[in-house]
Amino acid sequence: MKFGIRKPSIKRRFKAKTTARVKRKIKASTNPLYGKKGVGWAKNPRKAAYNKVYKKTTVDPASLLRKLFR
Repeated sequence: MKFGIRKPSIKRRFKAKTTARVKRKIKASTNPLYGKKGVGWAKNPRKAAYNKVYKKTTVDPASLLRKLFR
């Protein structure tokens, strides 16, 4: 498990901003449970628990910069 600051990836960030939008629209129109809160716990509880801990123990560098320049 990682603690502290995450290492950003420009390539992944760009890919998420550009290609994922269409895929999300398609999935949301076909699957009624897609994107709803709490579904991850029913599908794969182990992964959901890992993601919850990871999100609470790591920090995004971009959010740190935003807090500094407010």
